[in-house]
Amino acid sequence: MIKGGNKLKGKVVISGAKNAAVAILPACLLVNGVCRIENLPDINDVKLYLRILENLGAKVDYIDVNTVEVNCSAVGSYEPLGDLTRRMRGSSYLMGALLGRFRKFRVDPPGGCDFGTRPIDMHIKSFELLGATVDTSHGIVAAEAKDLIGTQIFFDIVSVGATVNAILASVLAGGTTTIEGAAREPHVVDLANFLNACGAKIRGAGTDTIRINGVSELHGVTYPIIPDQIEAGTFMIAAAATRGDVTLHNVIPRHLEIIGSKLIEAGAKVEYGTDTVRVWVKDDTPFRRVNFIALPYPGFPTDMQPQLVTFLTTIPGTSTAREGVWDDRFRYTQQLQRMGANIRVEGKLAIIEGVDKLVGANVKANDLRAGAAMIIAGLMADGTTEIRDIYHIDRGYENFENKFISLGGDIHRIEVVEDSYI
Repeated sequence: MIKGGNKLKGKVVISGAKNAAVAILPACLLVNGVCRIENLPDINDVKLYLRILENLGAKVDYIDVNTVEVNCSAVGSYEPLGDLTRRMRGSSYLMGALLGRFRKFRVDPPGGCDFGTRPIDMHIKSFELLGATVDTSHGIVAAEAKDLIGTQIFFDIVSVGATVNAILASVLAGGTTTIEGAAREPHVVDLANFLNACGAKIRGAGTDTIRINGVSELHGVTYPIIPDQIEAGTFMIAAAATRGDVTLHNVIPRHLEIIGSKLIEAGAKVEYGTDTVRVWVKDDTPFRRVNFIALPYPGFPTDMQPQLVTFLTTIPGTSTAREGVWDDRFRYTQQLQRMGANIRVEGKLAIIEGVDKLVGANVKANDLRAGAAMIIAGLMADGTTEIRDIYHIDRGYENFENKFISLGGDIHRIEVVEDSYI
């Protein structure tokens, strides 16, 4: 429940990146030894992933709330529990990791947020090119390879998931694998840096061509997860949307420049430090409409699209948002309409006519990032907003409401539903 109208002010420390964590944790399956992972976000998707690894036979020691030691040396199973994998999209990375480790896997189709078709055909394509036979005829994805041999993989559509799986399946393969059309997101780079720290030979991460020279074994390592670009961007937009003044700590500023550029375009002030970003709005700021398109990195992140659209609902004039990644990511706009927003959706285009204000209402979180957008909307709105289905938010944001409270937001939980699998 949120009572809107307060300007967010103060400082907030950004947690480790969810998207990097759910790629690096399955990568531990490829390592012979202990991986100490630091700066892990304390979120449900991470807890679920650690539960999946334990179920496979890994030894997981919790050092503190943001640090674990994972030893997968004794893992003997290549078939994770479907009741767990079906609960998150990131479980698809188990396919590449298990194929690299055992040359086989049996994995239930992944779950996660539902905002359009999320095929895994490009994942399967990369496994087959490396030498695996893949079968999807019995409601699960199964694969087996006599051996994995380096090859050339070309993705004609940029896919983070397929890029991650191709990397995971290739690091212990024989010979050299080249991935053309690779995703360039910061968490893809973080995965490559982790694997290289373990002894892998990966070059080109962060560009559209990645080359992997296969090695015979990976060793344990201590590795800190990068800061979360999307959590940071969410607080940047929340600061501007409430006309506040917030300084973010523990960030990588270059990951946030595209988000900051849209806030500056709208009229907010953004200042970058070494590992900080400050966003503030002057009282007499004349806000301006903004047009943007969500694209793969280094474009504007699709995971920030709902938050920016929410901010634009009270900006004078007509703004537009085009979704360039997913087919059906504007369903949350129906919730904003309940709060008085004037938004028209035409396929992958949303047309936003600025209104004077949003008004508190009962809404729901359609998915993880839409849930963050509803929190921003509640903080912006006059009156009280009640958000249900907040389990989506807990999947990807650590200690979210308390961080907003520390900035002056009037927000609290009125009901908590525990996840029996975590």
